[in-house]
Amino acid sequence: MEAGLRKKGITLLKVVVSAALIYFIFTKIPFREVISAVKNANSLYLMGALLLFVVSKFVAAIRLNLYFHKIGIPLGSGTNLRLYLLGMFYNLFLPGGIGGDAYKGYYLKQHFEVSTKRVVAVLLLDRLSGLLLLFVFACILGFTLEGSPLTPFRWLLLFCVPLGFLIFYWVYVRFFPYVKAIFWKTNLLSALVQLAQLTSVLLILWSLDISLNTYEYLFIFLISSIVSVIPLTIGGIGSRELVFLYGALWFGLEEERSVAISMIFFLITALVSLSGFWYHFRKPSPDLQQ
Repeated sequence: MEAGLRKKGITLLKVVVSAALIYFIFTKIPFREVISAVKNANSLYLMGALLLFVVSKFVAAIRLNLYFHKIGIPLGSGTNLRLYLLGMFYNLFLPGGIGGDAYKGYYLKQHFEVSTKRVVAVLLLDRLSGLLLLFVFACILGFTLEGSPLTPFRWLLLFCVPLGFLIFYWVYVRFFPYVKAIFWKTNLLSALVQLAQLTSVLLILWSLDISLNTYEYLFIFLISSIVSVIPLTIGGIGSRELVFLYGALWFGLEEERSVAISMIFFLITALVSLSGFWYHFRKPSPDLQQ
């Protein structure tokens, strides 16, 4: 009973925080102008952005299955992809109930004889691998932004790229030696995930007829993606838009179209996540990969 009330309380808090952030954002910029920008976006570019986002999630599912196989879970690629989509649906639409990662852990424990500690570990490492590459690409883009507020820190940002990999590799070797062999392979897949999403955002920029300050917008997107991982809002709603708003102010960009980028990316995320709704009723059956 107490656990249920706690989950409902957390959900309510996330809804309140999301609503408060969205309200705050639209006290700073005209809501109608943002919606107008979204409505007038080029649909052909948006289709390309959607396709690339789907590709990014497909690659992310492959990365996660590498971890599963390394701890003795021979999950087939079909079941893994369906489980991944279901996890996306739970993360976005049922945040106060069972989260996507929690359900994956439960599912794997139900169907495979595997250590709970190792399942939790690889789910965490999968998230951290994604965050590492977000950080790396943000540092690289930050280095390229000459004449920006980041200029005094350009070389520090570049130094953080190998430092980030070294620290993460040390964590692998020290605490998770059983997955050390796939360190570079999983991080390469993480790089492909982020490149696909960056290209998706680039197409969103083009759909809004934004051709200037491209690197600045992409940098803001990467920072917003890192911030949205913090579980304070529903699916990152509000926190991502807030980063886009203040990022635009910081770099001297258009606030309305900056927030429109964030809204379109969220709508694409929600649309793809909604595809996992079917598997809420038809739970994936485990097909084993030989």
